[in-house]
Amino acid sequence: MLDQATYTPRLKAEYATKIRAALKAEHGYKNDMQIPKLEKIVLNMGVGDAVKDTKKVKLASEQLTLIAGQKSVITNAKKSIAGFRVREFMPLGCKVTLRGDRMYEFLDRLITIALPRVRDFRGVKGSSFDGHGNYAMGLKEQIVFPEIDFDKVDDVLGMDIIICTNAKSDAEAKSLLKHFKMPFTS
Repeated sequence: MLDQATYTPRLKAEYATKIRAALKAEHGYKNDMQIPKLEKIVLNMGVGDAVKDTKKVKLASEQLTLIAGQKSVITNAKKSIAGFRVREFMPLGCKVTLRGDRMYEFLDRLITIALPRVRDFRGVKGSSFDGHGNYAMGLKEQIVFPEIDFDKVDDVLGMDIIICTNAKSDAEAKSLLKHFKMPFTS
């Protein structure tokens, strides 16, 4: 059992010791508060089959809770859309916002374990930044995470992963994620 008082995630310690200094030298920041850092990671699963069977949202929520290590929140429809057979307040997906140690732990598992397990993986797209230093990516299968038992999965669901930083530009955010060893293709 890990002692929570003394335990520090590997990437958090690496950020504090190596990455901050490397970014300060690379971009020539005058003040330590200018150095970009991770703020949060948001995981989102939309369940398209939830219209036919609402139990699938609960299964997706349980799987997202296992992946994140934190309880997920079920998201509901805001409006009724007759064409999609969606009613207002109908459960359609789930989400989790990770901060602090859990965020660094998830990022470490994503980069070192989950992404290499993706079929035909050549790297993540380096242009998926939003202009404000936030990076968004999608996974087609939740089974790349080791927490999910492959035999117990009925439906393969995708997920969106949004990494939010306080970087002023996309170049600074990309540099930060490269120092975390994010496997960009370009």
